[in-house]
Amino acid sequence: QVQFVESGGGLVQAGGSLRLSCTASGSLGLYAMGWYRQAPGKQRALVAAVTRSGITNYADSVKGRFTISRDNAKNTVYLQMNNLIPEDTAVYYCNKGGATSGDYWGKGTLVTVSS
Repeated sequence: QVQFVESGGGLVQAGGSLRLSCTASGSLGLYAMGWYRQAPGKQRALVAAVTRSGITNYADSVKGRFTISRDNAKNTVYLQMNNLIPEDTAVYYCNKGGATSGDYWGKGTLVTVSS
């Protein structure tokens, strides 16, 4: 079973940027991948996805500000986050596209955006 390790979170002021990384224990090349986030008191939700061929899709709330990319050779997926707002505060996770609560999830990385 492929496992994921997320990194790159931190505390940033509104308007700032962060780049998250997700490294897999195995090959990512077979899967569509996504970045998900869970804000306090809310359910985990998909914010960005990338297919095996590199086609991307974004939640409306992050469109134009976040960019997902992947490097299959490095088994790594990235999330570039620009123009961050306090509402982006959450724990961010990566996983296969369409992952559910029954799938394996890493520890995530915490992003805190101060106003």
